[in-house]
Amino acid sequence: MYDKLDFIAGKYEELSLKVSDPEVINDQKTWQKYMKDMGEMEPVVNKYKEYKKAKEDLAGTKELLNESGLDEEMREMAKMELSELEDKLETYSQELKILLLPKDPNDEKNVILEVRAGTGGDEAALFGGDLLRMYTRYAERHRWKTELIDLTDTGIGGVKEATLMIKGKGAYSRLKYESGVHRVQRVPETESSGRIHTSAATIAVLPEVDDVAVEVNPNDVRVDVYRSSGNGGQCVNTTDSAVRLTHIPTGLVVTCQDEKSQIKNKEKAFKVLKARLYDLKMQEQNKEISEQRKSMVGSGDRSERIRTYNFPQGRISDHRIGMTIYKLDAFMDGDIDEVIDGLITAEQAEKMKNF
Repeated sequence: MYDKLDFIAGKYEELSLKVSDPEVINDQKTWQKYMKDMGEMEPVVNKYKEYKKAKEDLAGTKELLNESGLDEEMREMAKMELSELEDKLETYSQELKILLLPKDPNDEKNVILEVRAGTGGDEAALFGGDLLRMYTRYAERHRWKTELIDLTDTGIGGVKEATLMIKGKGAYSRLKYESGVHRVQRVPETESSGRIHTSAATIAVLPEVDDVAVEVNPNDVRVDVYRSSGNGGQCVNTTDSAVRLTHIPTGLVVTCQDEKSQIKNKEKAFKVLKARLYDLKMQEQNKEISEQRKSMVGSGDRSERIRTYNFPQGRISDHRIGMTIYKLDAFMDGDIDEVIDGLITAEQAEKMKNF
């Protein structure tokens, strides 16, 4: 591990000199690449500096303890410092291991988040609407931008299907754990007997991909335009601004009716299509990931779930890591970091086993 850290530290110093070179500065493309590389290395380099400083201090403290003639008070202080430095070194070592774990290349990308009502009829659609609001509020908390690309609602506050674009640094790194079936247990407002109903909604989280990652042949895509439905500006329901894309080889269908402009809707729809095609491509390349995603996303049935939202008890239970917290109102208002942090920690622990 330390050979690798020395290599990274050396590479960082090398790039530090290069980005100050006038020739490199004049080549903005190269300069930006070097700056990006340095930005990725910097957390590792800084932590390694802290580790080496603590190691030097530890050696100095041990040397002090070995000196003859050291009075008892100084000896006790040195022993306390030695213990603190040993703990600090262990902490730094663990942090360095985590920093060196393989990174998901999509972590810094924007997110396309899809909500689909599952089993449970109107109640499932209402829960889908609650989840859409939850993720929108979560994005606001992180100062990420959101764009609603497509929405099929029930007219009573429910969401049958919705596609939300979330733009912000590291959005995918945190939201990728939300893919799967979310189950809700609560008493519907229409339930006079007070009986608890169980419903489900499915969340799919896809990274936004660039043109280099996925090429789409225009001849493979059928483009249909039609009039938007639902609320909007006065032009929305009177012009053919909504766009439906059908990818003929795969049968994937994407719709977008968020904008008044047909061109903008088409552009957004292609972003979603590319993200879905990229997801398929990744599944084909790695069968294990494919099987994992199938088990995560499932069919929207009640029995397949990653998380349960129990309203009568005010609790949320994430079944993948066995975490249960009792702050449902705050959670539904977008305060979901505690569970996401738990999922990240669990994944890191799993990776550490094979470090």
